[in-house]
Amino acid sequence: MCGIAGIYQLKTQATPDSATLSKMNDSQWHRGPDAGDYFYQPTIALAHRRLSIIDIAGSPQPMQSANQQACIVFNGEIYNYRELRQQLSDKGYVFNTHGDTETILNAWLEWGEDCVHQLRGMFAFAIWDRQRQCLFLARDRLGIKPMFYSLLENGEFVFGSELKVLRQHPLFVSTLRDSTIEDYFSFGYVPEPYTIYQHSYKLAPGHSLLLRHGDATLPQPKQYWDIPTQWQHSVSGQQLEAEIISRFREAVDIRLVAEVPLGAFLSGGVDSSAVVAMMAGLQQDPVNTCSIGFDSPEFNETDFARQVAQRYHTHHHEDIVSQNDFELLDKLADLYDEPYADSSAIPTYRVCQMARQHVTVALSGDGADELFAGYRRYKLHLHEERFRQWLPLALRRPLFGVLGKIYPKLDWAPRFLRAKTTFQSLALDTVAAYHNSIAILRQDQRDRLFSSAFKQRLNGYSSLEVFRRYGDKVKHFDPMKIAQYLDMKTYLVGDILTKVDRASMAHSLEVRVPFLDHKFVEWAFTADSAANLQQGIGKYSLKKALQPYLPQDVLYRKKMGFAVPLAEWFRGPLQQKLQDKLLSDAMLNSGYFNVAELKQLLDDHKRGVKDNSAPLWTLLMFAAFLERAG
Repeated sequence: MCGIAGIYQLKTQATPDSATLSKMNDSQWHRGPDAGDYFYQPTIALAHRRLSIIDIAGSPQPMQSANQQACIVFNGEIYNYRELRQQLSDKGYVFNTHGDTETILNAWLEWGEDCVHQLRGMFAFAIWDRQRQCLFLARDRLGIKPMFYSLLENGEFVFGSELKVLRQHPLFVSTLRDSTIEDYFSFGYVPEPYTIYQHSYKLAPGHSLLLRHGDATLPQPKQYWDIPTQWQHSVSGQQLEAEIISRFREAVDIRLVAEVPLGAFLSGGVDSSAVVAMMAGLQQDPVNTCSIGFDSPEFNETDFARQVAQRYHTHHHEDIVSQNDFELLDKLADLYDEPYADSSAIPTYRVCQMARQHVTVALSGDGADELFAGYRRYKLHLHEERFRQWLPLALRRPLFGVLGKIYPKLDWAPRFLRAKTTFQSLALDTVAAYHNSIAILRQDQRDRLFSSAFKQRLNGYSSLEVFRRYGDKVKHFDPMKIAQYLDMKTYLVGDILTKVDRASMAHSLEVRVPFLDHKFVEWAFTADSAANLQQGIGKYSLKKALQPYLPQDVLYRKKMGFAVPLAEWFRGPLQQKLQDKLLSDAMLNSGYFNVAELKQLLDDHKRGVKDNSAPLWTLLMFAAFLERAG
């Protein structure tokens, strides 16, 4: 796992400034403390920080091809590189190393832009081709590894593994993008392909970008892969369960290659426990497992993690964190570079910190909830959808739209319809309703929060447009598949994978994600929705498949998650800090907020009238970002 950076001159033949590139690369030292080097030619400069995992001594970067035609900087792991290496060797390509980096280089020389179709793994890389005079960037299919880029006013194209890398350039434009502020207060993160800054971008998952000298504007990225939108199989029952295990075991197996200590996160939940169970059957040595717990029983899953550790005789490492572990608050803004409001970033940081004391590579269970419909919100979404289907949209829109303005909460409704459900939601179509249900602040709440001047600048823009981008692709899906697809395109990459990448790389820890093996995703996502949600149980097919491997109370207990006690913090030890940050000069002078609403949110929470912990945390993280960005 590594950090990459580069500068490409699109207007001149000059070699980019070495001092600037060095500063950019130094800002991501934590991503690769083992080594760092540079490559310079007229128009192009590439930089790399290396965390050595495979071919520790023999694969320095930036790396040139044997014929000196191409040079690469690469962050990630290619799990099928040995098969590709053999295939390319048979075609006459020369290899001077034993790692996966050179395999990508020769794949580029053989297949050009189509080389990405040959790669199985997690990756973000840039290849400079001297002969073709082009720079090629690519990001893996699910967005496990990040890639940021910007075109500067002097014609320099800059890229890096983190947004802080771009910010080191003296010509980086730090003007904020209004639409992404609206997005942030809906989702709690800034969705791809945008960043919080007006002129910088994230290369979206499953996309590549080809630049040539003389380009006056940024070319549009090219999508080379997407989550399947056509059903390919209809296996069910025992056949489905057997195939889940077979395919998942293979996805885990190919992720066990490393020349450094390797282990797994073990939270005590289904997904991480499934990874450990497969690992234990694939290696002779005991699995290294890493868990953290909290000193508050309602947030502590260590007993369940110990059950799995004992069953598989792992080398188990455990640490207990105080539920009042809020000393990381000020660090989060530096870690994520743009507003990011998932409070589970705190325990994620801690488990990565602890794991790095024992391993350099850790496997995680991320992605299973999106892939197998494990989130509680999917069940609620289906209940709402059935309620919506009771009346056609043409009748629901005027009826519930008016009622929503008068009485937004369905307090009179059956319990399954109450959680975050509003009259407004029942007036919406499937995509808009799901957007409304997952938003940290709903549209009416954002309307109250934002100032009149800022709403005027938004000119009617709504974060719903993030979901609408995918509307045509999912309109033939059933309601649950629609929600899963939207989450995999937005929440999974913008929140979950971002959280893990930054937290792990802050400690120079590589995290591998077998549930997001693209071949496994292509197969599993096309299973019938009924297989994943039965008897009110999410991830039903996965849990049934895992019954021979995991205890019943691990499989079927209530999902706990990696939570922190925000509501208590904001009425107790963090109350004054919260108020100081939200009513700071940076926030009040930003022009984004209705000050009266900020004070109302604080007061209602303080007095226990409402639990505003989620909106308040979102505001706190935005305030921390403004403080540093200013």
